[in-house]
Amino acid sequence: MFGLLNRKSRRLFVIGLDCAAPELIFDRWRSALPNLNRLMSEGAYGELTSCTPCITVPAWSVMTSSKDPGTLGIYGFRNRADYSYDKMTIATGSAVKEPRVWDILGRADKRVVTIGVPGTYPPRPVNGAQVGCFLTPQTVTTNERGDRVTKTFTHPPELSQQINEWAGGEYVVDVKQFRTDDKDFLLRQIYDMTRQHFTVVREMMRHQAWDFFMFVEMGVDRIHHGFWKYHDQAHAKYEPGNKYENVIRDYYRYLDGEIGELLRMLDDETAVIVVSDHGAKKMDGGICVNEWLIREGLLTLAGDLPSKLTPLEKVEVDWRKTKVWGEGGYYARIFMNVKGREPHGVIAEEDYESERDALAERIKGIRGPSGEDIGTLVFKPQEIYRAVNGIAPDLIVYWGNLCWRSVGTIGHPEIWTFENDTGPDDANHAQQGVFVYWHPKTRLKGRVLERLEIRDIAPTVLKYFGLPVPSDMQGRVIPLGFA
Repeated sequence: MFGLLNRKSRRLFVIGLDCAAPELIFDRWRSALPNLNRLMSEGAYGELTSCTPCITVPAWSVMTSSKDPGTLGIYGFRNRADYSYDKMTIATGSAVKEPRVWDILGRADKRVVTIGVPGTYPPRPVNGAQVGCFLTPQTVTTNERGDRVTKTFTHPPELSQQINEWAGGEYVVDVKQFRTDDKDFLLRQIYDMTRQHFTVVREMMRHQAWDFFMFVEMGVDRIHHGFWKYHDQAHAKYEPGNKYENVIRDYYRYLDGEIGELLRMLDDETAVIVVSDHGAKKMDGGICVNEWLIREGLLTLAGDLPSKLTPLEKVEVDWRKTKVWGEGGYYARIFMNVKGREPHGVIAEEDYESERDALAERIKGIRGPSGEDIGTLVFKPQEIYRAVNGIAPDLIVYWGNLCWRSVGTIGHPEIWTFENDTGPDDANHAQQGVFVYWHPKTRLKGRVLERLEIRDIAPTVLKYFGLPVPSDMQGRVIPLGFA
């Protein structure tokens, strides 16, 4: 075993930080992050443009397959299962049908380890080891006798028990209720989870033979969503000198220390990539998409408006009089009720494109509460993806270019809301994430890279290992001077 661990061969260690913001790592706090600063100063780095939509699901699968969301057929955490009005599915790892970079490496006899990479639960057989992601429902359960037993969340299955032991009894894949008003409770959870994750990563580095090692830490995303307004002076709810003002900065400094411990475990043949799937930005409020559609006469209820905030699926919709409905989330998914496609479609097929164009313009014309242009972006899946598989939204909407989230509930007094009805959350995702590359024997002297895309990561990894890039990968190889 240890002979395998110590063999001298080209290796790659990928540190994934979900939601890590380039302006914080590259600029604002760079001097306070000595380990990341060294990687940038001796290597190369740049902003990484995420996919559209720029959310955890599907972004990590886009990154590791080099296929856009349309090709993957994954447009969010929840996706339409068919053309009915209410059937949705959760996009677990089983929804990813395209090979990811570790599958290709494994077929080339490279040993791989992945830990917590979104889109890897349920885990699949790999040439090495895989630990499930934040969508893992349980790592420990109770049997009929009341005994705590380990659930299978790894490949190989017997690794699950070892992971739980390293984690102190129960491996935690995500924090509970990250949208909570109890900020002290949330902060404890984030640190407890992150410490545990890095403990498991170190043990896997010691006990598994690997050529390619990739892990993703979700704590960055959770701390952004929970504490952004406390640190961002541009946020409307920021108060100088508040109790939590330095919470995000301190967590980044803590992460940098943990990363430093990992770097000291690597040999001089191992390159490092630090990457995020998207960034973060302030959230000004929410646009109540279905409330607006009702007022515009595009969505019709069978009865009266509810007296309290109610999810659309909990009210009776008159589908024979409804043209459009929408979904909430960090971005909006807009669905059109098309004749011959949906069960009670009302938009004629021949009118679909003109109706869609007109709807897109109306959406872009929605103003802010003071009459201001908020800069909403609207995308047609057929225009931004190479293929459109599964059941895509008819339109994808970035309200205020992601400064506003989409709220799907109805019963609001206005189309704008500033009290998030899904719980406290004052950050949205930003389109730009982080990319850093470093190799101990290749000095790139802090080169700043431009025009990087999330689809570039998988082909770059294959090039690093000297393997051919499949012709159907959509990204390019990042020019990093690989021999």
